[in-house]
Amino acid sequence: MQANQASITRAKEWADIDPNPSTSLHVRDLISRTENINRPDDSSMALFELEALFPNKRIGFGTAGLRGAMQPGPMGMNDLVVIQTAQGLARYILQCNNGNKANLRAVVGYDHRQNESCNLSSKQFAMYTKLVFEQAGIACTVLDGFVATPILAFAVTEINAAAGIMVTASHNPKQDDGYKVYWNDGCQIIPPIDEGIANAIVEKENLVPWTDYGEQLRKLEANISTETTGECYGLSDPEETKRIEAAYFRSIQASGLVSAVCKATAASTPPKFAYTAMHGVGYPYAERSFETFHLDPFLAVPTQQLPDPQFPTVPFPNPEEKGALDNALAFAKENSCDIVLANDPDADRLGVAECCRESGEWTVFSGDQIGTLLGHWLWETVGKKSDKPVAMCASTVSSKLLATMGKVEGFHFEETLTGFKWIGSRALALKDEGYLVLLGYEEAIGFSCGGITPDKDGISALGVIGTMAHSVYSNGKTLKSHLQEIHDKYGEFLCNNGYYRCDDPAIVMRIMDQMRNGGSYCERVGSYEVESVRDLGSPGFDSTTEDKRPTLPISASSPMITFRFTNGCVAQFRASGTEPKFKYYIELRGCPGESKSAVQKRLTEMSALILEELLHPKQNGLIIPSSL
Repeated sequence: MQANQASITRAKEWADIDPNPSTSLHVRDLISRTENINRPDDSSMALFELEALFPNKRIGFGTAGLRGAMQPGPMGMNDLVVIQTAQGLARYILQCNNGNKANLRAVVGYDHRQNESCNLSSKQFAMYTKLVFEQAGIACTVLDGFVATPILAFAVTEINAAAGIMVTASHNPKQDDGYKVYWNDGCQIIPPIDEGIANAIVEKENLVPWTDYGEQLRKLEANISTETTGECYGLSDPEETKRIEAAYFRSIQASGLVSAVCKATAASTPPKFAYTAMHGVGYPYAERSFETFHLDPFLAVPTQQLPDPQFPTVPFPNPEEKGALDNALAFAKENSCDIVLANDPDADRLGVAECCRESGEWTVFSGDQIGTLLGHWLWETVGKKSDKPVAMCASTVSSKLLATMGKVEGFHFEETLTGFKWIGSRALALKDEGYLVLLGYEEAIGFSCGGITPDKDGISALGVIGTMAHSVYSNGKTLKSHLQEIHDKYGEFLCNNGYYRCDDPAIVMRIMDQMRNGGSYCERVGSYEVESVRDLGSPGFDSTTEDKRPTLPISASSPMITFRFTNGCVAQFRASGTEPKFKYYIELRGCPGESKSAVQKRLTEMSALILEELLHPKQNGLIIPSSL
């Protein structure tokens, strides 16, 4: 009973300061229903919902910011949570600048997500963010209209902003929204910045709105015409948005990524492209990317071309998800297209698929395969001609093929922790060291080509893939056959990536401790000899370094253990930061010339042994793995 009353008390306090009439009214209605003794069933249902909306915790400010369902309460994405977050962020920025507001500026972008029933939207969250920053004395530019995430990331350094905020849930389902934060280098925030912001958000003075933002917004909505002031009632800057977008595409032109498009020969036919925005914001940017790279126009999938917050044809708008490309592949087949290019809704990721002209079969390339194609292309067309040393980097769970390519070709390669904030921050550091960083990528179809932004960028990557495809096809090949030629040179790198479902985080930590074996890590698994071990949990361990300390950051809450075997296999294990999954990434490198089938056979046998011997799934209650 005390827990019930505590939830009701929290709900009342929330409704009193919520600037959104719709969500405030909904919460007050739930409270009223809990008090209706004449309808006990309805009262119980209302109480159940209140307890779910108002637990004694709030949405976590984690990887780059916030992400969650658009709903009332401290666990949801809503106007009050955004105001609290913006107030904490503004205060933290001021602390970092010793309270000096001179020349401080933030920049905000937003996508098309909305929940009409609750009157919540990315656009509204962006407007409240500007009102908060102005209240704090910090200038704030809101980009006008729906923008792609790479544009916001680019804008941060283009206008010398102290921070950037992109309001998007990227490829999450329609009910979600997010609040992604970038620091002054245009990169997603990393420790200790994220921790500092999280602490500032929950300071008592930042949890209560500093002023009546709701009333401010209602006055703007009532008094200003969008015809003359842009999409945000005078709060956005249409002209500055156009200037920033133009500067973004100019930076692509100046980056060296744009090369002459190979023309078809008598023996070849150029590739024909289909493009899907997955009901997101990418279409106008993809169109402009093709223009910038001097490519003929693509055909857009009409049912997914325009922003639609309902995502009617694809409930999980991530090109990696099974079935997500079905509409695009069908459209491409009907229109005789060879290649499908797919952005996720905020256009920071890129999926690629190719149809065989002879068999009609589709190849949907993995993130590692796309990363391999991009890395090889950028080295051949840009890197070899560079007067600077060349570097590339990828997350530690991505394929090791680029590392091998770097050793053979003579460019520098580094791996980073998972998450593009680590890839981007390392790329910036390498740039400061004098390197030309041509590619950063993660296996989750995130790519940063040519250093346009230190964040994943599906817009510029799309143009690079288009140019590459023209070159490959002009030589009578396909992307698939070209990829095989790369493997013929550097070896097959085959992966078995997946996960076990695990609802109890304690089990994951127990398995990690079992693998550590009190510091006596296993020297072989079955007949396979372990060459090295790296443990990124606390206190950390790396058998390859002189002091046995890892060069990558360690984390007690998000540990990762990597076993490298003498036969070229790499097995990595970590818990998902957002889902009840215990993930594994197993890759086996074949020798140059070794057939793909032979490597696959060895990988299948070795994976089964590794998973059984290191994880003991049955004994630890892990649920059968599914393919990623």
